[in-house]
Amino acid sequence: MREKLNVLTEEQLHKFETEGYLIVKGLFRQEELAEIEATFEEISQKTVPGHFEPVFNDTAVEPLKRYPRVMHPHRFDAIAKKYMLHKPVMDVLADLYSEPALAAQSMFYYKPPGSPGQALHQDNFYLQVEPGNCIAAWTAIDAADEENGGLLVVPKTSNYALVCPEEADSRESFTTHFVKPPKDQTVLPAIMDKGDVLFFNGNLIHGSYRNKSNRFRRAFICHYANASATKIGAFYRPLFREDGTEVHLDSNPNGGPCGVELETPYPH
Repeated sequence: MREKLNVLTEEQLHKFETEGYLIVKGLFRQEELAEIEATFEEISQKTVPGHFEPVFNDTAVEPLKRYPRVMHPHRFDAIAKKYMLHKPVMDVLADLYSEPALAAQSMFYYKPPGSPGQALHQDNFYLQVEPGNCIAAWTAIDAADEENGGLLVVPKTSNYALVCPEEADSRESFTTHFVKPPKDQTVLPAIMDKGDVLFFNGNLIHGSYRNKSNRFRRAFICHYANASATKIGAFYRPLFREDGTEVHLDSNPNGGPCGVELETPYPH
């Protein structure tokens, strides 16, 4: 029997369990969002080897070369780690998992105007959480919509098995993998206000289109595992409890369902 929910309503939990995703408002105060913005604005002006390696001083550079995503900022920045372990987010995850969550990954996307999107994919193909699944917490630092390349979701695919990816269209996606959605399911935009958090299951098919606007579409994205998991992809270790202590799960060597080494060892 499920324990009493901490912060979600039964309706919210039902939405997540049936649709595979849920948008939750009010998990960040305005001053917290401002701190996240300031932190990643500061990071955007420097190079952090292995985490953020932009191309400066080239007016013809592609948008994502000047503003690539920041990978694992919690490993070098205390503010990023603080918000990866943000209690209101961890409380929602505890309801979704029916147990505590472990933080596995943090990322920051700038997605400036003109940036390509990313092809539809499934996160647990990369994280390989076993037993259980990963859940993403995708926080909109700017309002996200269809014009500036907000996230797309394919509802009800959270129970869809992990699929061997096809090759993505390199003209529209900066990643190489593409998962074709089922014919009977529709791709929907997740329209989000600044500060909204989109939670979604690791098997949910999702992605984004090109940023066609003159606005950035910044997002702080973290991935989590259930506390009862025993394995995860090596790229994501160590994990962290809400109190910041490390957790060392076994490395999952499966390489996804296709039995080959992954071209890209992390979700997008």
